[in-house]
Amino acid sequence: MSESSLEAPSGSAATVFVVDDEDTVRRALARLIRSASMTARTFPTAEAFLAESHVVPASCLVLDVRLPGLNGLQLQEALNRKGYPIAIIFITGHGDVPTSVRAMKAGAVDFLQKPFAGHELLDAIRRAVSRTREAVTKQAECAEIRRRYDTLTSREREVFALVVSGLLNKQVAGELGSAEKTIKIHRGRVMAKMQAPSLADLVRMAGLLGIPVPRSAFRGASGSS
Repeated sequence: MSESSLEAPSGSAATVFVVDDEDTVRRALARLIRSASMTARTFPTAEAFLAESHVVPASCLVLDVRLPGLNGLQLQEALNRKGYPIAIIFITGHGDVPTSVRAMKAGAVDFLQKPFAGHELLDAIRRAVSRTREAVTKQAECAEIRRRYDTLTSREREVFALVVSGLLNKQVAGELGSAEKTIKIHRGRVMAKMQAPSLADLVRMAGLLGIPVPRSAFRGASGSS
Protein backbone atom coordinates (compact mmCIF):
# COMPACT_ATOMS: atom_id res chain seq x y z
CA MET A 1 0.00 0.00 0.00
CA SER A 2 1.44 3.35 -1.01
CA GLU A 3 1.67 6.14 1.55
CA SER A 4 -0.76 8.29 -0.42
CA SER A 5 -3.49 5.63 -0.10
CA LEU A 6 -3.44 5.04 3.65
CA GLU A 7 -7.11 5.08 4.55
CA ALA A 8 -9.48 4.71 7.45
CA PRO A 9 -12.34 2.20 7.29
CA SER A 10 -15.04 2.92 4.71
CA GLY A 11 -17.55 5.58 5.70
CA SER A 12 -14.97 8.02 7.07
CA ALA A 13 -16.38 11.51 7.45
CA ALA A 14 -13.18 13.36 6.65
CA THR A 15 -9.89 13.09 4.79
CA VAL A 16 -6.71 14.46 6.31
CA PHE A 17 -3.75 15.14 4.03
CA VAL A 18 -0.36 15.02 5.75
CA VAL A 19 2.78 16.53 4.20
CA ASP A 20 5.97 15.84 6.16
CA ASP A 21 9.40 14.75 4.94
CA GLU A 22 9.97 12.39 7.91
CA ASP A 23 8.71 8.88 7.24
CA THR A 24 8.21 8.07 10.94
CA VAL A 25 6.16 11.23 11.46
CA ARG A 26 3.95 10.51 8.46
CA ARG A 27 3.23 6.98 9.61
CA ALA A 28 2.58 8.01 13.22
CA LEU A 29 0.18 10.76 12.15
CA ALA A 30 -1.60 8.40 9.74
CA ARG A 31 -2.18 5.92 12.59
CA LEU A 32 -3.48 8.68 14.87
CA ILE A 33 -5.84 10.01 12.20
CA ARG A 34 -7.16 6.54 11.37
CA SER A 35 -7.75 5.90 15.07
CA ALA A 36 -10.23 8.81 14.96
CA SER A 37 -12.12 7.19 12.04
CA MET A 38 -10.78 9.55 9.43
CA THR A 39 -8.91 8.90 6.18
CA ALA A 40 -5.20 9.74 6.08
CA ARG A 41 -3.27 10.43 2.88
CA THR A 42 0.41 11.22 3.31
CA PHE A 43 3.02 12.88 1.12
CA PRO A 44 6.78 13.43 1.66
CA THR A 45 6.93 16.74 -0.24
CA ALA A 46 4.75 19.67 -1.20
CA GLU A 47 5.36 18.86 -4.86
CA ALA A 48 3.97 15.34 -4.37
CA PHE A 49 0.85 16.81 -2.77
CA LEU A 50 0.34 19.30 -5.59
CA ALA A 51 0.73 16.55 -8.20
CA GLU A 52 -2.57 14.98 -7.14
CA SER A 53 -6.16 16.20 -7.16
CA HIS A 54 -7.63 16.86 -3.73
CA VAL A 55 -11.28 17.66 -4.31
CA VAL A 56 -12.55 16.51 -0.92
CA PRO A 57 -15.19 18.76 0.72
CA ALA A 58 -14.54 17.41 4.23
CA SER A 59 -10.77 17.63 4.53
CA CYS A 60 -7.79 19.49 5.92
CA LEU A 61 -4.03 19.63 5.48
CA VAL A 62 -1.49 18.88 8.23
CA LEU A 63 1.65 20.53 6.92
CA ASP A 64 5.25 20.62 8.10
CA VAL A 65 6.87 24.04 7.83
CA ARG A 66 10.31 22.83 6.76
CA LEU A 67 10.26 20.65 3.66
CA PRO A 68 12.77 19.88 0.89
CA GLY A 69 11.99 21.92 -2.20
CA LEU A 70 8.78 23.90 -1.75
CA ASN A 71 8.39 24.59 1.98
CA GLY A 72 5.16 24.63 3.97
CA LEU A 73 4.59 28.37 3.80
CA GLN A 74 5.20 28.36 0.05
CA LEU A 75 2.68 25.54 -0.39
CA GLN A 76 0.15 27.54 1.64
CA GLU A 77 0.74 30.54 -0.63
CA ALA A 78 0.34 28.37 -3.75
CA LEU A 79 -2.98 26.97 -2.50
CA ASN A 80 -4.22 30.45 -1.60
CA ARG A 81 -3.36 31.73 -5.08
CA LYS A 82 -5.34 28.86 -6.61
CA GLY A 83 -8.28 29.61 -4.35
CA TYR A 84 -8.16 26.02 -3.07
CA PRO A 85 -10.47 25.88 -0.03
CA ILE A 86 -8.57 23.61 2.35
CA ALA A 87 -7.83 24.54 5.97
CA ILE A 88 -4.22 24.09 7.08
CA ILE A 89 -2.65 23.04 10.37
CA PHE A 90 1.09 23.68 10.53
CA ILE A 91 3.40 21.41 12.52
CA THR A 92 7.07 22.06 13.12
CA GLY A 93 10.02 21.15 15.27
CA HIS A 94 11.60 24.55 14.65
CA GLY A 95 8.83 27.00 15.39
CA ASP A 96 9.40 30.73 15.70
CA VAL A 97 7.01 33.61 16.26
CA PRO A 98 7.43 35.37 12.87
CA THR A 99 6.78 32.11 11.00
CA SER A 100 3.71 31.25 13.03
CA VAL A 101 2.33 34.79 12.67
CA ARG A 102 2.83 34.65 8.89
CA ALA A 103 1.10 31.27 8.69
CA MET A 104 -1.88 32.37 10.80
CA LYS A 105 -2.29 35.64 8.87
CA ALA A 106 -2.43 33.59 5.67
CA GLY A 107 -5.32 31.60 7.10
CA ALA A 108 -3.83 28.65 9.01
CA VAL A 109 -6.12 27.10 11.62
CA ASP A 110 -3.33 26.22 14.05
CA PHE A 111 0.45 26.10 14.44
CA LEU A 112 1.63 23.18 16.57
CA GLN A 113 5.15 22.71 17.90
CA LYS A 114 6.56 19.17 17.89
CA PRO A 115 6.19 17.16 20.02
CA PHE A 116 2.47 17.75 20.56
CA ALA A 117 -0.22 15.62 22.17
CA GLY A 118 -2.41 13.52 19.90
CA HIS A 119 -5.59 15.12 21.24
CA GLU A 120 -4.22 18.57 20.38
CA LEU A 121 -3.82 17.62 16.75
CA LEU A 122 -7.18 15.83 16.55
CA ASP A 123 -8.95 18.85 18.05
CA ALA A 124 -7.22 21.10 15.51
CA ILE A 125 -8.16 18.70 12.69
CA ARG A 126 -11.84 18.80 13.66
CA ARG A 127 -11.79 22.60 13.60
CA ALA A 128 -9.95 22.61 10.29
CA VAL A 129 -12.33 20.15 8.62
CA SER A 130 -15.26 22.27 9.77
CA ARG A 131 -13.64 25.35 8.25
CA THR A 132 -12.98 23.55 4.97
CA ARG A 133 -16.61 22.44 4.78
CA GLU A 134 -17.75 26.03 5.29
CA ALA A 135 -15.32 27.31 2.64
CA VAL A 136 -16.38 24.66 0.11
CA THR A 137 -20.05 25.46 0.73
CA LYS A 138 -19.44 29.18 0.26
CA GLN A 139 -17.39 28.59 -2.88
CA ALA A 140 -20.16 26.45 -4.38
CA GLU A 141 -22.74 29.09 -3.47
CA CYS A 142 -20.67 31.83 -5.09
CA ALA A 143 -20.27 29.73 -8.24
CA GLU A 144 -24.03 29.21 -8.46
CA ILE A 145 -24.75 32.91 -7.91
CA ARG A 146 -22.19 33.78 -10.60
CA ARG A 147 -23.92 31.35 -12.98
CA ARG A 148 -27.24 33.11 -12.37
CA TYR A 149 -25.65 36.53 -12.79
CA ASP A 150 -24.21 35.47 -16.15
CA THR A 151 -27.78 34.95 -17.42
CA LEU A 152 -28.63 38.65 -16.94
CA THR A 153 -28.64 41.02 -19.88
CA SER A 154 -26.39 44.07 -19.81
CA ARG A 155 -29.35 46.32 -18.90
CA GLU A 156 -30.47 43.91 -16.16
CA ARG A 157 -26.95 44.06 -14.70
CA GLU A 158 -27.13 47.85 -14.67
CA VAL A 159 -30.46 47.69 -12.87
CA PHE A 160 -29.07 45.08 -10.45
CA ALA A 161 -26.13 47.34 -9.50
CA LEU A 162 -28.28 50.43 -9.04
CA VAL A 163 -30.99 48.64 -7.05
CA VAL A 164 -28.52 47.11 -4.57
CA SER A 165 -26.88 50.52 -4.19
CA GLY A 166 -30.09 51.63 -2.50
CA LEU A 167 -31.83 53.56 -5.29
CA LEU A 168 -35.60 53.44 -5.72
CA ASN A 169 -37.12 52.40 -9.05
CA LYS A 170 -37.81 56.01 -10.06
CA GLN A 171 -34.21 56.93 -9.23
CA VAL A 172 -32.88 54.01 -11.26
CA ALA A 173 -35.11 55.11 -14.12
CA GLY A 174 -33.62 58.59 -13.92
CA GLU A 175 -30.07 57.21 -13.90
CA LEU A 176 -30.71 55.03 -16.97
CA GLY A 177 -33.03 57.37 -18.84
CA SER A 178 -35.89 54.85 -18.83
CA ALA A 179 -39.50 54.84 -17.72
CA GLU A 180 -40.12 53.70 -14.16
CA LYS A 181 -42.50 51.04 -15.49
CA THR A 182 -39.69 49.60 -17.62
CA ILE A 183 -37.34 49.54 -14.63
CA LYS A 184 -39.92 47.62 -12.60
CA ILE A 185 -40.03 44.99 -15.34
CA HIS A 186 -36.22 44.74 -15.44
CA ARG A 187 -36.08 44.56 -11.67
CA GLY A 188 -38.62 41.74 -11.63
CA ARG A 189 -36.58 39.81 -14.16
CA VAL A 190 -33.40 40.34 -12.12
CA MET A 191 -35.09 39.02 -8.98
CA ALA A 192 -36.44 36.01 -10.88
CA LYS A 193 -33.18 35.11 -12.64
CA MET A 194 -31.14 35.54 -9.46
CA GLN A 195 -33.75 33.55 -7.51
CA ALA A 196 -33.78 36.29 -4.89
CA PRO A 197 -36.91 36.20 -2.68
CA SER A 198 -36.23 39.69 -1.39
CA LEU A 199 -34.09 42.77 -1.88
CA ALA A 200 -32.05 41.72 1.16
CA ASP A 201 -31.18 38.46 -0.61
CA LEU A 202 -30.20 40.37 -3.74
CA VAL A 203 -27.96 42.67 -1.69
CA ARG A 204 -26.26 39.65 -0.10
CA MET A 205 -25.69 38.11 -3.53
CA ALA A 206 -24.20 41.36 -4.78
CA GLY A 207 -21.72 41.25 -1.91
CA LEU A 208 -20.67 37.70 -2.85
CA LEU A 209 -20.25 38.77 -6.48
CA GLY A 210 -18.04 41.68 -5.47
CA ILE A 211 -20.52 44.31 -6.62
CA PRO A 212 -20.08 47.45 -4.47
CA VAL A 213 -22.86 47.65 -1.89
CA PRO A 214 -23.02 50.62 0.52
CA ARG A 215 -23.73 49.87 4.17
CA SER A 216 -26.99 51.79 3.89
CA ALA A 217 -28.24 49.22 1.38
CA PHE A 218 -28.05 46.48 4.02
CA ARG A 219 -30.05 48.60 6.45
CA GLY A 220 -32.64 49.54 3.88
CA ALA A 221 -32.95 46.21 2.04
CA SER A 222 -36.52 45.58 3.03
CA GLY A 223 -38.00 45.42 -0.44
CA SER A 224 -38.65 49.14 -0.97
CA SER A 225 -39.36 50.11 -4.58
